[in-house]
Amino acid sequence: MHYFHYVGDKLYCEGVAVESLVKKYGTPLYIYSQRTLTEHFQKLDRALSSLDHLICFAMKSNSNQAVLRTLGNLGSGFDIVSEGELRRAMAAGADPGKCVFAGVGKTEGEIEFALKQGVYSFNVESEPELARINRIAARLKKIAPVAVRVNPNVDAKTHAKITTGTYENKFGIAFEEIEAVYARAAKLKNLRLRGFQMHIGSQLTSVQPFEQAVRKVLPLVQRLKAKHGLEFFSIGGGLGIVYDLALESGSAEWWQSAKAKSILTPALYAARLAPLLKPLGLRILMEPGRFISGNAGILVTRIEYVKRTGKKNFLIVDAAMNDLIRPAFYEAYHEIVPLRRKGGQLISSDVVGPICESGDFFAKDRPLPRVGEGDCLALLSAGAYGFVMASNYNTRSLVAEVLVNGKKYAIVRERQPVKEIWAGEKIAPWQK
Repeated sequence: MHYFHYVGDKLYCEGVAVESLVKKYGTPLYIYSQRTLTEHFQKLDRALSSLDHLICFAMKSNSNQAVLRTLGNLGSGFDIVSEGELRRAMAAGADPGKCVFAGVGKTEGEIEFALKQGVYSFNVESEPELARINRIAARLKKIAPVAVRVNPNVDAKTHAKITTGTYENKFGIAFEEIEAVYARAAKLKNLRLRGFQMHIGSQLTSVQPFEQAVRKVLPLVQRLKAKHGLEFFSIGGGLGIVYDLALESGSAEWWQSAKAKSILTPALYAARLAPLLKPLGLRILMEPGRFISGNAGILVTRIEYVKRTGKKNFLIVDAAMNDLIRPAFYEAYHEIVPLRRKGGQLISSDVVGPICESGDFFAKDRPLPRVGEGDCLALLSAGAYGFVMASNYNTRSLVAEVLVNGKKYAIVRERQPVKEIWAGEKIAPWQK
């Protein structure tokens, strides 16, 4: 569910007209709904209530500190993939003891910092990483908690760029090698084999791949628990969302629409997985990102020009691929709606940005209402992998972010001044 809806002809985020935020903060503009973030987390938390569990929000999906504080206040842990993310989470009030450190390329400095802060576990991706963590822990006179990530070789049937659980991917250690890896790791004196981890991919909208992967690794987890006294089993993240949302006037009940009925819900997810996991007697960790933040955000953009050619109707907007790269990078779909609902015939349109790349687009041949220069559009489901993947390409400023809570709102990131983009650059001495 989400709390972006029309009231009359105006698009609202919770109790605030999006148009009023645009007038105050300009465009492009990211807007997040705190109520949506809260309810998504709580739905998943309740669904897993029969298990001893910890939800670690994958902050790579959205790392704004206001978003992190919202979730941390609800009891969330965090899935981090860099020292920067750990520092950012801590700055937002997160407990490092509820953070798991993932990623295939942890540096020595990152491992040392995370050990000193007391992270809950390192999700380890290779034997050289195990050796490195052990060596650093010995130097610091610490015991490092680790979980080895298995690659279960299960095809999640998702986009090639976000599948992670087959042997063609860089992640994890092959299923057949795991027991031997744990046996060798058990001999490293400065490691604590705290858990076991897997993650098969992102944007999964069916429970079958999750169930297939859990069933495959369960006997392995049981053996490792008996041999090494494991404490937790992390089943990863990957729960998908509906991107082609239907906005109903005055209603956030989009899940009642026909297109949403087949989506994977927390209740269905837990109903299929909890009975398999509960007999393990282990703490269950999961690391969702998109499911919690995806439909909690929108990107608002203004139409600068309408350009009609013999074959195309181009809506040239002020947002670009540097602000939201998913359509260019993943060929991803985002529903696009006007801030003021319009009737009349729909026109097949390409929504494109100002960057000098043919890939700078948000939609192609999309039926949209007749809109004109100065009108604003909202790109829905932009709360995950939106701002976090933004860049300064074409020397474009990073945009502002706003958080809405009921009828209250606050800017939670100021628009970047243009001069800050090159503030860290210097002319070489011989160029003066």
